Amino acid sequence: MGGKNKQRTKGNVRPSSSGRAAEVLAREGGAIPGFVGFDTTVTSELSYVPAVHGAEDIDNQVDADFRLVLRKLSKRDVVTRLKAVQDFGTMCQERDAEEVKGVLPYWPRIYCKISVDHDRRIREATQQAFEQLVLKVRRSLAPFLKSLMGHWILSQCDTYTPAASAACQAFEAAFSPAKQPEALGFCKEEILNVLQDILLKETADTLSDPQSVTEEEREAKYLRLLTSSLLGVKKLLSMLLENDRAALEQKLALLVSSGKFWKYSKHKTPQIRGAFFEMICALCRFTPQLVQSEVARLCPAVLLSIDDTDPVVLPHVWEAVLHVVSTIPDCWTHVNAKKGFLPKLWALLKEGGKGMAKGLHPNLMPLLSKLPQEVTDPNMDFYTNFYAAFLQGLSSERAVTSPSESAVIVTSFVECLRYCILQNMGEEQSQEKIRNMLISQQLLPLIEKAVRDPSLQNGPLFLLVTDMLVSWEKRAGLHGEHEEISSKDLFKILLTDFWEELCLMCVRCVDNEDVDAQTLEGVATLLQVMRYPERVSRKQTQKKKSVRLCLSKNEEDEKSVIQEEEVEKLSQTASLQTEHFEDAVCQLAQLCLVHVNEKNSEKHLVFLAQLLQSFHTPRIFSTLLEFDEDEPGDDKWRKEKNPAVRFLLKRVVVWLAEMGCNNTEHLVEMVFSSLCCCSLEETTHILNHITTMGLQWGVILQIIQRACKDSEARTSCREWLKGSLLGEQLLGLTEELCKVGRSSVSSTTQTSNPSWTLISLVLSQNSNSESLIGEVYMEKMLEKLHTTLSEAKSLSDAGNMEPLISFICDVASSFFSSVQDCLLLLSAEELLLTVFKLTAQDQRHTHLSESLLEKLKNVCVAGVKSLVQHCECDVREGGFLHSAALWVMKQLLSISMDIQSLQVLVGAVQSLVETILSVGGQATSILSQFFTHLTPSQTEWTRIRHALSPQWVKSPLLSSRHRGVCEKPTKDMWKLKDSNRLPAHLCVCAVLGRVTQTAAASPCDQMEAPRPSFLPNLKDAVSELLYALQWCKELDYRPAVASGYHNLLAEWGLLDGLHGKVPVNSLLETLYLRSVTEGGLWSLTLENYILTHNLAATHRRALNRLYDSADSLFPVSLSKLSTLQVLCPLMSKEDRETLIALATAGIVNWQENESVYGCLAVLLCCLNGNTPVEEEVIQAILTTIMEWRNSREDWFLFSCDLSETTSEQLNLNVEMIRFLSWLVSRCPAVLGGNQWDFLLCSMLAWLETASENVSSLWNPWVQLFVCENSRLIVTLNQFFTSSSSEELEKLPAELAGEWKDFFVEGIYNLLLPLPVKITEAFPEPDDPVFPMAVLQSLCLALTYIPVQQLNQNALPPRFIADQKTNLPESLQTLLNTLCPLLLFKARPLQITVHHMLEKVMPQLPECDGLQLTVDKSVGIESELPHLACSVYYSTVQDLPAMVRLWWNSQEKRVSSAVEKFTSKYVSPVLSAQEISSVHDSTQMFDSMTVKARSAAREVIATYSVDDIYIELVIQLPQNYPLGSIAVESGRRVGVAVQQWRNWMLQLSTYLTHQNGSIMEGLALWKNNVDKRFEGIEDCMICFSVIHGSNYSLPKKACRTCKKKFHSACLYKWFTSSNKSTCPLCRETFF
Repeated sequence: MGGKNKQRTKGNVRPSSSGRAAEVLAREGGAIPGFVGFDTTVTSELSYVPAVHGAEDIDNQVDADFRLVLRKLSKRDVVTRLKAVQDFGTMCQERDAEEVKGVLPYWPRIYCKISVDHDRRIREATQQAFEQLVLKVRRSLAPFLKSLMGHWILSQCDTYTPAASAACQAFEAAFSPAKQPEALGFCKEEILNVLQDILLKETADTLSDPQSVTEEEREAKYLRLLTSSLLGVKKLLSMLLENDRAALEQKLALLVSSGKFWKYSKHKTPQIRGAFFEMICALCRFTPQLVQSEVARLCPAVLLSIDDTDPVVLPHVWEAVLHVVSTIPDCWTHVNAKKGFLPKLWALLKEGGKGMAKGLHPNLMPLLSKLPQEVTDPNMDFYTNFYAAFLQGLSSERAVTSPSESAVIVTSFVECLRYCILQNMGEEQSQEKIRNMLISQQLLPLIEKAVRDPSLQNGPLFLLVTDMLVSWEKRAGLHGEHEEISSKDLFKILLTDFWEELCLMCVRCVDNEDVDAQTLEGVATLLQVMRYPERVSRKQTQKKKSVRLCLSKNEEDEKSVIQEEEVEKLSQTASLQTEHFEDAVCQLAQLCLVHVNEKNSEKHLVFLAQLLQSFHTPRIFSTLLEFDEDEPGDDKWRKEKNPAVRFLLKRVVVWLAEMGCNNTEHLVEMVFSSLCCCSLEETTHILNHITTMGLQWGVILQIIQRACKDSEARTSCREWLKGSLLGEQLLGLTEELCKVGRSSVSSTTQTSNPSWTLISLVLSQNSNSESLIGEVYMEKMLEKLHTTLSEAKSLSDAGNMEPLISFICDVASSFFSSVQDCLLLLSAEELLLTVFKLTAQDQRHTHLSESLLEKLKNVCVAGVKSLVQHCECDVREGGFLHSAALWVMKQLLSISMDIQSLQVLVGAVQSLVETILSVGGQATSILSQFFTHLTPSQTEWTRIRHALSPQWVKSPLLSSRHRGVCEKPTKDMWKLKDSNRLPAHLCVCAVLGRVTQTAAASPCDQMEAPRPSFLPNLKDAVSELLYALQWCKELDYRPAVASGYHNLLAEWGLLDGLHGKVPVNSLLETLYLRSVTEGGLWSLTLENYILTHNLAATHRRALNRLYDSADSLFPVSLSKLSTLQVLCPLMSKEDRETLIALATAGIVNWQENESVYGCLAVLLCCLNGNTPVEEEVIQAILTTIMEWRNSREDWFLFSCDLSETTSEQLNLNVEMIRFLSWLVSRCPAVLGGNQWDFLLCSMLAWLETASENVSSLWNPWVQLFVCENSRLIVTLNQFFTSSSSEELEKLPAELAGEWKDFFVEGIYNLLLPLPVKITEAFPEPDDPVFPMAVLQSLCLALTYIPVQQLNQNALPPRFIADQKTNLPESLQTLLNTLCPLLLFKARPLQITVHHMLEKVMPQLPECDGLQLTVDKSVGIESELPHLACSVYYSTVQDLPAMVRLWWNSQEKRVSSAVEKFTSKYVSPVLSAQEISSVHDSTQMFDSMTVKARSAAREVIATYSVDDIYIELVIQLPQNYPLGSIAVESGRRVGVAVQQWRNWMLQLSTYLTHQNGSIMEGLALWKNNVDKRFEGIEDCMICFSVIHGSNYSLPKKACRTCKKKFHSACLYKWFTSSNKSTCPLCRETFF
């Protein structure tokens, strides 16, 4: 055979040699042999597994996939087998039926093996796969049933429930319920063979292979199969038909007669014992004749096993006991009941069933009914022992701790006692003694114990006793039945005796001054249950299944049948009818009254209240009045004929007044118990009397709470609750509470809680939409609360109002949540509005705490919900929503708010909107109207827009994105004011945006989220929000307010402006109309909207439809000009040509046109858009501008004061400069000599004007004027320096020379001083009015200044005193002027100055007579590395410790490169120098010699004094000085180890962290050692005698431990540890 570990070739389907041998044997022998192996089918020796077919047949008949899966099922790996079973089930489900049927011949053998697998997952998966197989093959399974059914039944009884359930499910899928008995009958013998063999023949080693399965797994499988087999026999018997069971009796007899079978009753495994007794039950039930033959072994096995209290076994044992005593009449002849059965039963009962009362005690009464006389004789002793054990078990630990166990024991006790009494209801004296014993010695002691034990009070005992008494009354004929019962008189006597003894017991409990309240409550509970047993929960009723299960239907004992019926009807207990009951109650009530009158016993008063709660009959009240002696002052109540009224007025009311508000619940209950016997008029009279007695409000609260407890009490008290007397009292209470709350915090918190609870109760309680008190008084109370809450806002120290507001919140919340249509009251709406205002204001204003603010928010939510749910869809004027919207608008428009205040207000409005939407229904309509009232009018929108700061215009103006004007700009206008107040426009936009966003996001009435399109004027609100965002953007979010507002909108998700909530065309049209009519920021908003959303590509038609034609935008106004600037890049070529024609006409005909500036601006917009234009048009426009120079010279700002110039004039000059710049850069060919002269002279004149008006540069329009002129200079410089020679030849002949010789000098003579003038006029670059844009443009122009112009500058002379220089005056002046500008905090200026200085730097050495080669390509590359090396070497040489610290802190890449360089180039030199310095040192040491070894890079120091010899070896590292210097120990004599380590540490520390040499370190170390030998101790902080830096000795001594320290070390210790204690003894250092 092949090697065991060889890899089989993939795809090789040829079977192994053993398989081929089996096939040969089958062919040669003519029969199919078997294989010896380990499986579940049992033989006398090893299991014999039948081989159904040869392996070759399997290969030929089974699908390849199935074949692969079946092979995997035989693998040892658990995961492989599990996956194979799952795959097999999936394939059975998915493949065709014919393919699956091919597996059937091989399935039984495989199933019988894997259905009992060790792994429970495989067993479960096997049954699931089997179900799929069954569903697919159906009837084709029939030929294989007999080989399958045994293990199938075994699997249905698997101890792993999921596997058993899956097997049952497969069985039900295969056979209908009607067919299942037939299928089992067909295979009954095969099934029993499998089960019987496992039970009698198999062992753990025969069921599993000992060589491949561990001992634990073999044993577990054996025990599991034993359990399953026992249960399988039970299942087989229960499902077979009668004739099939009879046919199996012979084989079953073999099983039952086996001694091994009976040993299972004492098996160590509980599961097997439990399954054994289950099988015994089945045998007794289905094969009683078979059982009779084995009674000698059956009876002891069952009856003597009752002490098996294992939870798995006990229920089945007792079921078997009941079956045995019912099936086998002579069972007790095989067992000694007195010595074997009863002692075990007594022990079991005394221990309360050992925690198994639920399984044991329900079986006791059926057992009792089956016990024969010879077992129970003598009856008195038997019953005494039986019930004594019962009661003792009730005191067991488990019964005491488990209410359910205790309830089962009590129920079983009463059932057995009732049965025994019924069994002994004869007239014989012995039966009478038994009855008396059961009642007086068993039942009543149990009742008395329960009265004193709270756990038993809550159990079923009282209800069971009541039910027993009712049954006795019925048998005594007290319920009116006309049936003749022979023992009627006996039951009457029995009842009389019971009540006499029960009454005596209750009297003993009550008539005791020291009785505890719990006992009295127990007596009251007993009497209440007896009075109203139907009120006890049905959960306390314990129905016993054993009665129905074990008693036969033809029971001869009639009394047992009666008992069964009564126990079944336990929950239908009737009321007691005997007079003894009421007599007992009256007697107890009188006793209570005696104790209350004579001893003021509050316990007895509570007990009396509990009695009256259940027994409020006229007789009780009459008895109490008759017993009570009349007092002289009681004559006024004698006219009351109703004893309940007299008792109330005479006693209960007095007790209420005496007890105040403490523990008066029982008295209030007594009041209502008495009122049950009163008419409506009497009830109203009594309650009015109580109201006017001046009782504490807590008592009134308890009375009203009790009146609202049930509908009957509320109906009887309605007149009192609605009456004016109570209403006036409550109104006065409200006023008093509000008054006290405003004056004192302590009084409010200590005394007002019950009062506020009362106010909340009367306002919030309603029934059937009817208020608890009169509506008039309710509205007045609400009005008072609203008034009080309103005052809280106006108090400067509102914190004093917090407790009062908290109480009002509680009242309002309860009122809004409970009372329907509460908001129909005007006062309620005003209260809600006040609450909303408090939640919408900042805590810095209201001074309310977080907890109180949260309360107010909850109140507001509750009120709004109630309002929206019960109001109409209209927001009426004066209502809450209308008033709230107007108040919010007033806050936004008239009060300056900061970010925090806006957040609070928006949060409150958002919560309001969310609450409206959460209600659904008419939320859309309501929110639409609310949004309308929340939106400003167009006039208000315009006002708050104009109130926005105009500083936004600066950025777009200087960046050429906007053309605007300002009538009278002032310097203060452009300064950013440090204010944290938000403009009203921003606040309104934030509120409306948040409302819109909330409306779009919140679901409404379980439908899709409502589209915000239902909100009116939404496009206006969105437009305004986009406007606000644009305002912040143009300010570059510089002011803190703008950045804070922007961040707030980002947090809320509003940065997109909610544009998606409005159709694009509609919003685009709105923005366009605003831009055309108002211009300014609206135009920039329109531009941003178009660019951000790429509308030029997506909505081109919509953009073209905004204007009918280009003609419609003429004549040009400022707003139209702003709009044109936005739309011009998006217009078609034809439209732009039309605009050029119109603009040219306007410019040429300037005398008839007032908007020359607008025409010129439109022209430039089109030209910058690369619109083609003819040269004749350009010539005409340039000619016209030159004509203006002659006829309208005042238009040109030459040599004028710009501070007096309007922005319109500056704009016109700016447009002319831009036009001239465009000419130079785009169309220089049209310029002739005169035109060039005009252009250059104008440029120079404008520059001169700018130079003369530096102080006016705070004005953005002046800045724009200077910037554009500077750009023109830059354009001219670029033109003359970058143009080709061909282009320059086309220019006028003298132009280039004039530019170089005249205009350049003129330009830079004016331009060079300007930065200095600007920095002097505006010294702070962070100032908002600082002309940074001007400085940038000027600096850009200065970069073109020639060197010659710098050398021959016309700057004012500037020299420094005592300044020695060889430079010419002009150059020195230039340096003294420009160099200070390098420190000015304006980056463009610094860079420009750098460039100018760089141009003159090469000339500086020449002035000093030096010759400096400026050619950077010669030598500079080699000089810099050498210089760097020199610096590094010097640093490492002089500061090695510092370099070492820096090197250690670097990342690995840097430190590795530094170390590599240092080790190669620096370390050898420094090491040699250090060793050489030791050699050449002339320093001499007493007692110490120092030697150096150059080759080893070592220094050896030898110290010797007397008998002490020390040698130190100092080793320099390869990367010195980066690495630490190693200090090693040589020879040492006479020095302790610890001391030696300290000295080595000193030297190592010095050489590592100090920038000293080795010789210096050795000198310091020697001094330390010398001082140590002189007797000076080390400093215990640095462990040195001499300090490493200041070379001092330890002088500061601790007064406690006397140790001395260096002063520097102590200072470092104190500062680093933050302590002033000694480092050694930890005492305070003085």
